[in-house]
Amino acid sequence: MKYKKIGDILILDKYGEDTDFRELSCKHNVKTIMKINHIQGTKREPVYRILYGSETETINKENGCLFKLDLAKVMWSKGNNNERLRIAKLVGDGETVIDMFAGIGYFSIPIGVHANAKQIISIEINPNSYHFLCENVKLNKIDNIHPILGDCKNETPKYKADRIIMGYVKTTHHYLKTAIGSLNEGGIIHYHETVPEKLMNTRPIERIIHEADGRDVELLKINKIKKYAPGVEHVVIDARIY
Repeated sequence: MKYKKIGDILILDKYGEDTDFRELSCKHNVKTIMKINHIQGTKREPVYRILYGSETETINKENGCLFKLDLAKVMWSKGNNNERLRIAKLVGDGETVIDMFAGIGYFSIPIGVHANAKQIISIEINPNSYHFLCENVKLNKIDNIHPILGDCKNETPKYKADRIIMGYVKTTHHYLKTAIGSLNEGGIIHYHETVPEKLMNTRPIERIIHEADGRDVELLKINKIKKYAPGVEHVVIDARIY
């Protein structure tokens, strides 16, 4: 049986017809057991089934941060926890950071807790995710996060940043020109993409170079996050753009 525990909710990937969910809830000390079938749309909304219990809101602790969320309304990717902390540790003192596709604060909250950024501009299109983003700013007592409800394509160009996070993997390349346009000279972009293994070292950086429109691009790192599908990897490209 494959599962992950988020706060006091258990998410099952697979289970048998004879699974005793009540016994399972006692074993793992959870109030609810769910099955997330998939995440759909640009608002990253879960399609789910409740197997035991009824409450879907919880508080998850990760990397010294608290995340309040409702698993019936917003997504949570437990496999990205190392990447969230890695980015927070890269942020320099006094940086202005734009977190595109901010969700409930997956990257913004760890940066607010562990780094000393001047300002974190967190943009999210899903009203439910935006609600929990604001809740998590208060929950973690952070005063340098500026949450924005809106489309990244419309909101990002209003700001300039030293570092931009693009923590979305579907059609993210369509937002590259927008992101690069808001990046200060010498700034760093963290660009997420799902890519066939054989193209991992070429396609993502080529897309960044193309959208940089003549600006010099320095590849800093290709960071493999996890396998997205057979033969397909979720990677993050760290690139400095002059």
